[in-house]
Amino acid sequence: MRAVVFDGSALAPADVAEPDPGHGEILIEVSACGVCRTDLHIVDGELTEPKLPLIIGHQIVGRVLSQGSRFRPGDRVGVPWLGWTDGTCRYCTSDRENLCDQAQFTGYDRDGGYAELAAADERFCLPLPDEADFPDLAAAPLLCAGLIGFRTLRLAGDPERLGIYGFGSAAHIVTQVARHEGRRIFAFVRAGDERAAEFARGLGAEWVGASDELPPEELDAALVFAPAGELVPAALRATAKGGTVVCGGIHMTDIPSFPYDLLWGERVVRSVANLTRQDGHNFLALAPQVPIRTQVTPYALDDAPKALDDLRAGNLSGAAVIQVRAG
Repeated sequence: MRAVVFDGSALAPADVAEPDPGHGEILIEVSACGVCRTDLHIVDGELTEPKLPLIIGHQIVGRVLSQGSRFRPGDRVGVPWLGWTDGTCRYCTSDRENLCDQAQFTGYDRDGGYAELAAADERFCLPLPDEADFPDLAAAPLLCAGLIGFRTLRLAGDPERLGIYGFGSAAHIVTQVARHEGRRIFAFVRAGDERAAEFARGLGAEWVGASDELPPEELDAALVFAPAGELVPAALRATAKGGTVVCGGIHMTDIPSFPYDLLWGERVVRSVANLTRQDGHNFLALAPQVPIRTQVTPYALDDAPKALDDLRAGNLSGAAVIQVRAG
């Protein structure tokens, strides 16, 4: 089959053997796979010790080819980042499977979706909303950008005034959820990035400014999606007493030291780690109610390296999606 393979130094298209599903796994014909900043962190060496050689990609939309216990051939499924857990550790048995020490992740420990076929543990596959409302390309970003954005928002509490730092794939989805819930959006973009600023305004942000600016009102919470540690003290500075700053990325540059006064007043800084299957079910049930509309830029499978280059350069609005099969 055709796939895009990372060998530890380069990412390139190649012909590889088809996956052979193991016990409890299903074989999936991939239609689309969203491009995530985590893919970029893997290729750039910022997340160490991935499986090598590796097929990256963890926002997979496809159709089941083999019979399973939950899914039948022809069913449309989504495969997210969380690909397997041990089910027995103290995290798994306390509804925190996202923290399992033995967890395996799609497109990192397990081959992912930059390929024509993928094998996945069917327990961790998710049924998707109706295809008429969410075609394959539109559905792919829901499986990480949407899920992680949703979990990040939920860990922020119940803010009225919500700041969002880094207006990429996750932000453009979570903004729609937050607006649906009646929250006010204050968007922070890189200084001079007028394209991102207009994108945020078009999604309903009532104020847009540079990441080092203070908004016109204090925030009740801030979500930080950009992997820049210096944004944490900036977000704290913009957040009211009792507010929460949630870091939504799997990787971030070091957070610089900051005065205790920025944290004092019962402000909270916390991270989001991965997702649970329940997050997936809850979010995918909510998506049609909003309704979420993803903005995607499609790339052919062999052009996946260019998609990552465009993401690295900040040349995208919304989400990049690898279109493996037309449909």
